[in-house]
Amino acid sequence: MFTVITGAQFGDEGKGKIVDLLAEDYDIVARFQGGDNAGHTVVIGEETYKLHQIPSGILVGTTALVGPGVVLNPFTLTDELNMLKSRGIFVDPENFGIDPKASIIMPYHIAMDALTETAQKERIGTTRKGIAYAYSDRILRNEIRLGDLFDENRFYEKLNQLLPAKKDLIGKMGGNPYDLFPDEEAKRLLKIGKELEDYAVDVSYEINSSLRAGKKVLAEGAQGSMLDVIHGTQKYVTSSSTIAGSACTGLGVGPSQVTNTIGLVKAYMTRVGNGPLPTELNDEVGVHMCEVGHEYGTTTGRKRRCGWIDIPMLKKSINLNGYTELVLTKLDVLTGLETTKMCVAYELDGERIDYPPAMSEDLERCIPIYGDNEGWSEPLGDIRNFYDLPEVSRDFIEYIEKICRVPISYVSVGPERDQTIKLDINRQRDTRCNPINRQLF
Repeated sequence: MFTVITGAQFGDEGKGKIVDLLAEDYDIVARFQGGDNAGHTVVIGEETYKLHQIPSGILVGTTALVGPGVVLNPFTLTDELNMLKSRGIFVDPENFGIDPKASIIMPYHIAMDALTETAQKERIGTTRKGIAYAYSDRILRNEIRLGDLFDENRFYEKLNQLLPAKKDLIGKMGGNPYDLFPDEEAKRLLKIGKELEDYAVDVSYEINSSLRAGKKVLAEGAQGSMLDVIHGTQKYVTSSSTIAGSACTGLGVGPSQVTNTIGLVKAYMTRVGNGPLPTELNDEVGVHMCEVGHEYGTTTGRKRRCGWIDIPMLKKSINLNGYTELVLTKLDVLTGLETTKMCVAYELDGERIDYPPAMSEDLERCIPIYGDNEGWSEPLGDIRNFYDLPEVSRDFIEYIEKICRVPISYVSVGPERDQTIKLDINRQRDTRCNPINRQLF
């Protein structure tokens, strides 16, 4: 079995918790794209873990792999490994591996990212982690890979070829090239390379061999589908492909191996940084979502923009990923609101449209059309059975299923691992929710 799990919105949908929850049923969890610009927060009892590079499956003892589609910050990775070991999480080459073909995020990538973001009049809102420049060097074939850190002569040969041009470019961008990459930093990278060499593994071979042996593999994406570098809200996107198909290229697994795809959907919408967010709320409801949902970035600590759930955007994510099931997260955050709303369509230039326009500039001009219903006041955190949920919250869940025609398999009602409701995807739905005429509830 080869399952791919991705975020269906702009990231921050709660993938860390859900991957941690599902990982016990899998032999391998593998990360297939992105860098340490992504962050997964997992709460286990009194412990909170924040991971940026290592798949959260490591917390339950599942083998965790980082594929060659990832761009790797060695300093972040070693900090995470040390953090896990200091907190009693067992990590060794038997249960953790990194593909040596993963590109390294170099200090000059981070410097160029910060300079670019500062200079732009219309800022994207990047994490300034050097991700774009690391991926650019991969495409230009000017990358340094993890495997290069295993060989001092090869590393310095590549570095000496690349560094003069990087220093020249940083100088032209207004930076100080003389402070770039002192020799001690190169020595630190080589030292980390030696520490990581034991973890090196051909991830494509490992996964394909495991699948042939009948093992189960969960491919974990970072960010969300609407941040995909091709299909997302350009230019306000990340620098990698975040959709399910990228799991095949990022890990080296043929598409015929994929058995199912899981999409994570927050019960409302958030995004970090700039770009279109049609349902954004700048009122007390938006404040409620932010504060109750603790909507602050794992990586940057930045406050996330919040709004009502966007069904047209979810339909696009379903097309992009081919989801076979959805997981609805943070339903509990809506508790206490007088009204719950869904964006069921847009108005653009006086016309109703049920699907996002192709161009981000047009999406920016879309006016959301809402269906609404009364809210609920009952706390959801202790509920473990779908039928114990308030009726209006069940209606909320079933309407998403019916209008999107994809079943919801889990509902998260709190940050803890056990604050999750497993749904029978074959259960009988309430016939009051009619997606054909789009009348809510």
